Amino acid sequence: MKFYSLNKKAPDVSFREAVINGIAPDKGLYFPEIIERLPQSFFETIEDLSNQEIAFNAIHQFVNDEIPNDVLREILKNTLDFEFPVVEIDKNVATLELFHGPTMAFKDVGARFMAQCLGYFSKDEKNEVTVLVATSGDTGGAVANGFLGVDGVKVVILYPSGKVSDIQERQLTTLGQNITALEVEGTFDDCQTMVKTAFLDEALLSNMKLTSANSINVARWLPQLFYFLFVYKQAKSKGREIVFSVPSGNFGNICAGMVAQKLGMPVTHFIAATNVNDTVPQFMKTRSYDPKPSTATISNAMDVGDPSNFVRIRHLFEDDFDILEHHLSSYSFTDIQTKKALLDIYKSSGYIADPHGAVGYLGLKKYQEKHPDTYGIFLETAHPVKFLDVVEETIGKKLPLPPQIQKVMDKEKKSIKIKAYSDLSEFLLNR
Repeated sequence: MKFYSLNKKAPDVSFREAVINGIAPDKGLYFPEIIERLPQSFFETIEDLSNQEIAFNAIHQFVNDEIPNDVLREILKNTLDFEFPVVEIDKNVATLELFHGPTMAFKDVGARFMAQCLGYFSKDEKNEVTVLVATSGDTGGAVANGFLGVDGVKVVILYPSGKVSDIQERQLTTLGQNITALEVEGTFDDCQTMVKTAFLDEALLSNMKLTSANSINVARWLPQLFYFLFVYKQAKSKGREIVFSVPSGNFGNICAGMVAQKLGMPVTHFIAATNVNDTVPQFMKTRSYDPKPSTATISNAMDVGDPSNFVRIRHLFEDDFDILEHHLSSYSFTDIQTKKALLDIYKSSGYIADPHGAVGYLGLKKYQEKHPDTYGIFLETAHPVKFLDVVEETIGKKLPLPPQIQKVMDKEKKSIKIKAYSDLSEFLLNR
């Protein structure tokens, strides 16, 4: 399997090269040359398969040229060693909990898979690889945890100062070892721009091997399709049309779900639920893609004004808006609406959501106004305790700290403050 740049001005590469490069030399995102549908029998008997068997079948075609089957099975074993429960909220609505991994966020799956792949690819390499990643919240902690102690890999994480929650900040600034956190005076978009600039900086690239662990990287993006299949396995018995509502920031997660659909998963519609950073909802109304500076919200992991992965979604549907519209709806919601949803969910079901899950719930409910017969699943992408102040204040209840969070609360925060790209390049060249 080859991967090509969506800008189509760079050579096709193997999965290994796509992972190590992160982004193509022409600034394009890598995309698989073909997505081959899985046999119908796979979905007919999916209830009989373990999560690891489902994941192996789903990812095999993308990686088998570079990763032997026994190694791939070991990577999946180490990646998927926690649960993915579906919790019913009411007869038409359930949530998929993606926060049972080590950093209590959905990005644990992609970050661990990528770390395992990069560790395998670099085991015989003499040159160290530097993973450069921007985070609006949970990516940083998941990447830091996934790559902690991986030989031959150094990780540098950029995050916007004052715009991630206290727990999120602790998860990416307290680990030490091969992990360094850079605290950027600016927004997530500023962080992401710095990362993209670094991949085009010849002075840097001639001195080091850089890759990214954002969802622009195929090894971070593609494995997120696993848990959509895990949910289908659990929800199939309902015998109803299934729709997914995905809280969306950089749009890698929902894009991975749409790849699962291309593999043959019998789900026809997705809802991209956003906060007030509504570039995609506006696009779905106007057909004009107009990125803008991001706005800070209580669902900070979605504070993205120019989502990188939306170009992949458009490409999946051949940039045909009429086809895309058949498969995707997108709605945006304010912080006030999000808090009200948190409280409504808690009062009606006793379930405690996080702000991102609440946005997903709102998107699902809006879609179901016109499609009441669907069985909707919204993604709970992070544990509510990671947004402790907002959740506790909104529902009026104290939340206990899980062990994964307790262990970082007393550790010392260590970060390096930077303001501009020149600060980043200087740090990388002199570290």
